[in-house]
Amino acid sequence: MTRLDSFQVSSNGTRAHHPVDQAQGMRQMFASRVLRFVPVVANPSTACGGLVLEWLCAAYASFNLKVLVIDASEQARPPCELAEFDLAEGIEVLSDQVSYMPARGLPLRHVDARGSCSGLLDMIADASPQSDVILVHASASEIVRLFAQRARGTNLRPLLFTNDLAEGLKDAYAAVKTVSQRGGWMAYDLLVCATARSQQAQPVAERLARCADDFLGVAQRDWLLLDPREPATADPHPRFMEMAAGLLRTALPLALSDAAFDQLMSPGAALPSSVSPVLN
Repeated sequence: MTRLDSFQVSSNGTRAHHPVDQAQGMRQMFASRVLRFVPVVANPSTACGGLVLEWLCAAYASFNLKVLVIDASEQARPPCELAEFDLAEGIEVLSDQVSYMPARGLPLRHVDARGSCSGLLDMIADASPQSDVILVHASASEIVRLFAQRARGTNLRPLLFTNDLAEGLKDAYAAVKTVSQRGGWMAYDLLVCATARSQQAQPVAERLARCADDFLGVAQRDWLLLDPREPATADPHPRFMEMAAGLLRTALPLALSDAAFDQLMSPGAALPSSVSPVLN
């Protein structure tokens, strides 16, 4: 981000162009500011979706980033009625750095004639311009509808999770098949939710990696064990922090619209964080 200096003199001796008003100056200052959308593929056979999201929020909060969780999984609540008219009304502030929006069924309400829900991502960005990271937790098919059109040609890498049981593994493989064949994403990261004593966690991760590679040509970039007995307030393992940072580097970037800038400039609105070099 380049520093705004209204009194800078150009090399030919002429004075630089002044912003017409404060709003224009803010647009110039944050012209390169984008939100990062991270797809987290839901697993209907596990009960650890909340755990995964909680740990990701803790990791990004430790980076001093503001996080919004959009939970469109089958286990989530539907959005409130007011969110039908203004998505911002459906956002619940959990802390200074974490907000949450229950969104079960919301993507399909915004599907277009091509079967894409990508327009919803713009609406989410406009509803929460102060956020740095948007975690989108939804089924594999809804993740594809939301991201595939925008992420074509990018290095998007979804995050999948499972438990150490056969049903969780089965649904994780089905998710890999959906995101690879319909979304075109040929790599993913995996979290296995199981206790540190689990003897099945590593075999489950290895079997999923082998099946994904042998039958779909999809690469499992990395996998980690996530112990549900450990609170998210505990210091995250360095490998988890590395995975969380990697997800940001491959996330879908979306620039803020003029409407979002107008909201940032409205009375009482917080300006974007200036300590997010990884994003801006």
